Amino acid sequence: MTSKLALVGAVLALAPLTPPAIAQSNGQAICGQRDAIINTLSSRYGETARSIGMGPGNRIVEVYASDETGTWTITVTSADGLTCLMASGASYETLIQPAPGEPL
Repeated sequence: MTSKLALVGAVLALAPLTPPAIAQSNGQAICGQRDAIINTLSSRYGETARSIGMGPGNRIVEVYASDETGTWTITVTSADGLTCLMASGASYETLIQPAPGEPL
């Protein structure tokens, strides 16, 4: 979970500064209504929501992934419902780590 939080934190830190670098088409960020984006992630890639958090500017940051395909996607949704793909990739793994102070 620590590495996921670090990944989401890194995305949040960079999100206000740069447009999505990985999920782009012709130099434009891939954005759309949240329902359409989530349906595509589910139907095309088998990805489901794995984590969620509140980012700067009341934006919702979510990580979607598929255990079967190993694909993952990070989305950012603004208050008006516009969702943008911020990053995506392969080889997703769920990490189970003990809380600080708990035995391994």
